[in-house]
Order: sequence, then structure tokens, then C-alpha cells
Amino acid sequence: MRNSRALAAVVAAGAVVGLAAPTATAWTGPSNIVAMPSVIARGGQLTVTVDSCEAPGSVESPAFPKTHLNAIPGGNTSSATVTVHHHARPGAYDITAHCNGKPLTRPHAFTVIHGAARGGLGGSSSSGATGTDMAIGGALVTAALVGGGVFWMRRRAENRA
Repeated sequence: MRNSRALAAVVAAGAVVGLAAPTATAWTGPSNIVAMPSVIARGGQLTVTVDSCEAPGSVESPAFPKTHLNAIPGGNTSSATVTVHHHARPGAYDITAHCNGKPLTRPHAFTVIHGAARGGLGGSSSSGATGTDMAIGGALVTAALVGGGVFWMRRRAENRA
């Protein structure tokens, strides 16, 4: 009796997988949207790549106009280079791809910032050290000099004794 139940469960699971497989392979729409760079200034150029999307297709966003995708040779991936509107408000934007008559939207695909991205500064947006930074640095240097002087004076006193 146990064997028949186990066999029935295996057959039912196989039937579910067998019926779902044709449905999974029938999807020919876009599967992934990538925007590079993910943070961009207004007026900058953004490269959008869409997987499982053979041309013709298009991408659009409130931050840039609808743009046609170009197929990348050697696969079923397409890409487009778009220019972000100069009047785009700072914030996160979605991208919608239309391929083979099927849409796909990636929420918060990229972020528009007000000014130019400051690469190599670790995210710093100031142009130099502030007064507080200078005070902290000066206090640390002073503490190091005083500590070194005390250490040197104690070592000198130990050598005399």
C-alpha cells in the first residue's frame, strides 16, 4: 500500500513538471534589464542591456526617450545607449523593455543625481577639509607629539637611574 502511494506521488509530480516545461520554454520575452552605470548625472549617457530580447525591441523610462535596441552578435541579448534628459529630477527610475510584443519593467534600475559623479573620492562631495576636520587633525597631531615627548622623557629618566 505504501509503495502505491509513493508511486502515485512520483507520477503526479512528474506530470506537473511535464506540463509546466512547455509553458516555461514558450516565454520569449525579455528576462533581465541592466543599466550601466547605475548612478548617472542628468544629461549623461546610459547603456541599457536586455537579455532574451532579439531586435527589434525598445526601452523607455521617464528619464529618457523611447529608444530602439540593437542586437549584440552571438546571442539573444540587445542593448541601447540612451541620454538622460537634462531636466530629469534626481531619484530612482524604472526601465521598461518591449521585446517580441512582451514588456518587462525593472523598478529602480538606475538613479539620476543632480551634478556630475565624483569618481575616486569615495563619495565625498566637499572640495576640501572643513574647519572641523582641521581641528580634529590638529588635536590628533598634538596628542601624538605630547605622547611621544612624555615617552621620550620617561625613557631618558630610566637611562639615568
